[in-house]
Amino acid sequence: MATLEQKLQDLLQGSVEDLGCELWGIECQRVGRYLTVRLFIDKEGGVTVDDCADVSRQVSAVLDVEDPIADKYNLEVSSPGLDRPLFTLAQYTRYVGQEIVVHLRIPVADRRKWQGELAKIENDMITLIVDKQEQVLAFGNIQKANVVAKF
Repeated sequence: MATLEQKLQDLLQGSVEDLGCELWGIECQRVGRYLTVRLFIDKEGGVTVDDCADVSRQVSAVLDVEDPIADKYNLEVSSPGLDRPLFTLAQYTRYVGQEIVVHLRIPVADRRKWQGELAKIENDMITLIVDKQEQVLAFGNIQKANVVAKF
């Protein structure tokens, strides 16, 4: 679904920015017969329910006109939250020094799930400190990553 997500990102980025928000990322997930299209938005000072409603209305109008999704779908718009998903290398850069959890497509050292401090990003590689040792992972092998919320 990465191509659909990228297509939607390109299509909707400007509309979301026009409303004063950043399009943090998009997830498309099949739930039964329907596709759930989840948009994560962010902005300085935090996202309100009104921001989500405004973006939802604007994005729905764009999707109705452009019709990029062949299946029936449900649209959800929300904040990335405290355990925010990470979609781009630029987003990873914002969280250097913080703890993240990463799920890989292909296991590294017989593990698909890694949790540790994000130490650095070089080229397309991220380095985590796991159990006081560096673990270098390819960005292209990351299926999903989230910041670990601290309370």
